[in-house]
Amino acid sequence: MRQLVWAVWAVAALALAQGGVWRSLAPLAEARQEVGVALLDGKIYVAGGFLGSGATTGTLEVFDLQAGRWTRLEAMPTPVNHPAAVGLDGRVYVMGGYRSGLSQATAEVQVYNPATGRWSQAAPMPSPRGALSAAVIEGKIYAVGGANGPSLGDLAVYDPKANAWTALPPMPNPRDHAGVAVVGGKLYVAGGRRDGVFDLRHLEVFDPRAGRWQVLSPMPTGRSGHMVAAIGECIYAIAGEGNRQSRIGMFVEVEVYHVGRGRWTALRQMPVPKHGSVAVAVGEQIYLPAGATTAAIDPVNTLDLFLPPRCE
Repeated sequence: MRQLVWAVWAVAALALAQGGVWRSLAPLAEARQEVGVALLDGKIYVAGGFLGSGATTGTLEVFDLQAGRWTRLEAMPTPVNHPAAVGLDGRVYVMGGYRSGLSQATAEVQVYNPATGRWSQAAPMPSPRGALSAAVIEGKIYAVGGANGPSLGDLAVYDPKANAWTALPPMPNPRDHAGVAVVGGKLYVAGGRRDGVFDLRHLEVFDPRAGRWQVLSPMPTGRSGHMVAAIGECIYAIAGEGNRQSRIGMFVEVEVYHVGRGRWTALRQMPVPKHGSVAVAVGEQIYLPAGATTAAIDPVNTLDLFLPPRCE
């Protein structure tokens, strides 16, 4: 027991000293990017995406955090790439996405029930879009941004009890491929791209109770297709694409925004950067499954784990 305590302390001390620690975990069965990722009941679900061939897949895999292994589940009825996904009330919701390439955006909401192993349909979103983001706040799903040709600022909230969507005030800066996180019951949207500009720095927050947006301090490193997650009052923005100074178009930067302090800080870079994944925070750890290691191409089956410094 004493050795275990010392080991945990050593990892925490190393993370603090180095601005975070990176590890690799069990890989997915299939390499893919531009996936939907959801956390539900101690398991991480990865839905859809692009394969290395460029084809769109409906594959659904789940990673059991306790067992440390992946299992392949029943595929989605409608294969999509660039969807958003969340876990809520024993279901995995997969929203929107593109049916083919970057076209045929859908408003469809596909719902997976792990208890039965079957898919069903929920009410569609008010607008079709791919490359959107989503999060859960107080038992409701918020879907924001995305694109259907032009980039969109659309924001809508889904009430699972009523099986109905309600349109809300759009983002001040429309964009797709953004990252989202929830802190203090508010929706934070970081970075993204808009109509060919791939390295936007915007950070905006929506307060559901007030029904309005606020513009905050922008990210030091503008990017899109990056991964964003929150632990406590800290919002982490990880890697991504749109780097015009890089031969492969990727960012290695990891930056954290402290909500209470209103400022950004740089952390340890991601050793092998990727985009087209979604970050999932579990306790003090951040998981990043699948994605791609070159701008727009090169999907991978890796599962990366980031242990950030303690949020203080």
